[in-house]
Amino acid sequence: MACWSVRPKTPFDAAQVPLQPNYSLLDSWAAHPDKDDPADRTPNAKEAPNLQKDASVDVIFLHPTTYTGSLRHQRDWNADVADEKTNRKTDKGSIQYQASIFNGVGRVFAPRYRQAHLHVFYTKKDTLDAQKAVELAYQDTKAAFLYYLEHWNNGRPFILAGHSQGGLLAMRLIRELLEGSPWEPQMVTAYIVGWPVQEGYFQATKPCETPEQTQCFCTWRTWERKYGRKHAHEPNVVCTNPLIWRTTENEYAPKSLNEGGVVVPFEKIYPEITDAEVCNGILLARKPKFRGSLFFRQKNYHAGDLNLYYMNVRQNAQVRSKAFLQR
Repeated sequence: MACWSVRPKTPFDAAQVPLQPNYSLLDSWAAHPDKDDPADRTPNAKEAPNLQKDASVDVIFLHPTTYTGSLRHQRDWNADVADEKTNRKTDKGSIQYQASIFNGVGRVFAPRYRQAHLHVFYTKKDTLDAQKAVELAYQDTKAAFLYYLEHWNNGRPFILAGHSQGGLLAMRLIRELLEGSPWEPQMVTAYIVGWPVQEGYFQATKPCETPEQTQCFCTWRTWERKYGRKHAHEPNVVCTNPLIWRTTENEYAPKSLNEGGVVVPFEKIYPEITDAEVCNGILLARKPKFRGSLFFRQKNYHAGDLNLYYMNVRQNAQVRSKAFLQR
């Protein structure tokens, strides 16, 4: 995923962190309804049209870690939201390939934030510094979410979605900001993907158990089937099957239920790209088939958690939003 030798070389220093984002500025948003951005793209305008203009729902999307380090820069604990290299990586990757999933259901808001360096999630030595870096990232996403609620929400229902580091931050927003607040009833659902959610983590928000259930959360992390069957053992972690939208252990969903993944190129939808089955807190999937997949050797499909189930997530967000609005 990155050159792990490129990592923060000095202790975390709150006096030296990048400037706090100003969320009144569109430049502080990777995706926003008032700007042209990669979340507006679609792999196929006929099968997956951009419906943001007339949507009654909003989506807050928190992107995964794209601040992974390089030999010449990106060696601080947190990213600068003005770092063009990091922003290009975010926009061409996560915003286009993941946030765009939700342009079929709502207006997409994706804040830039001082994300924690990739090293934070692997270090066993710099744990205190890592905690401080994640806290800084959380405070930014909290500020962005509050700004959205106070200036652009206007009582609209919203979906909260995040992947990897974004999933971790979305979890905290639900537990620390939304639950018990006046905004809690407006949450349609949450997609917390690529980060483990322990059973009982939330006070009131429950795992979704049907495709149309609302005010609940879905979560999964994807591994190759044979590898996962052998190594997965996280029985207290919630895992959703994104082909049938249940958390039932060992309930197999064949690839025929997969409406289409979007990997490379972005303009191509691959129906029946893979299957899905929940096993000991992990989602198992057979090796996906797409152009170039012959050389695909990974056992952890973390990067494809959302993309392997692109169309199913897109359609499910529509189903849950329709149920929420009709209720």
